[in-house]
Amino acid sequence: MLDGKTALITGSTSGIGAAIAERFGKDGANVVLNGLGDEAEIEAQRAGLEKAHGIKAGYANADLTDPGAIEGLMGYVARDFGGADILVNNAGVQHVSPIEDFPVAKWDLIIALNLTAAFHTTRMAMSGMKEKGWGRIINTASAHALVASPFKSAYVAAKHGIAGFTKVVALEGAEHGVRCNAICPGYVYTPLVEGQVADTAKSRGMSEEEVKRDVLLAAQPTKEFVTSEQVAAMASFLCSPDGQQINGAMMQIDGGWVAQ
Repeated sequence: MLDGKTALITGSTSGIGAAIAERFGKDGANVVLNGLGDEAEIEAQRAGLEKAHGIKAGYANADLTDPGAIEGLMGYVARDFGGADILVNNAGVQHVSPIEDFPVAKWDLIIALNLTAAFHTTRMAMSGMKEKGWGRIINTASAHALVASPFKSAYVAAKHGIAGFTKVVALEGAEHGVRCNAICPGYVYTPLVEGQVADTAKSRGMSEEEVKRDVLLAAQPTKEFVTSEQVAAMASFLCSPDGQQINGAMMQIDGGWVAQ
């Protein structure tokens, strides 16, 4: 479906981003990984994508809080892959604290990585997509792009910002074959969350099932986690011919969280 296309996925060395990279590789796209982690594990992931799907896979460890590093990343994608046909702005970070105690450095980091980085990657990818007459920009947002929760001021502000940014990019690309949408997952069961479940169960004297149901999934009516693979399938659909007229949308995949 995506043969000959190149997909750049930020934050793709684990979790949701890794699942999206795997799905796009399966769909036939060349893939550029970006993110942090053990070098040997990342190389195994990159090589595994090439071996499993017969595609070209690259990796760049650009610091997405640094505009200069982002320029280097986009330059690498242009030189070695002919530019990004698909851009997934997925990298993100979280910190939870009351506003009056919220560390300024954490606010700056969250806004830089979760919001400003998407502006920089998009502004550098947009011209090439317009010239080709085809492009897909997918922003990994969150249910928190649509609703709020206490103690997450920076994250909610960034994700609401991503929602507005997505709509603007969608309008600017609409007549040039470029589509921009955001995926808004609820809680996704990643290895990071799995560790949090165990730690919370121990600290609160609860079972892991109680932590999942009554703590993490309290907001999700299905009481089920979203999977990384389900988010990846949504991203794949948005890049398919069937997704051609989806533009500027907030694609909820949250077990009914925002319906409440």
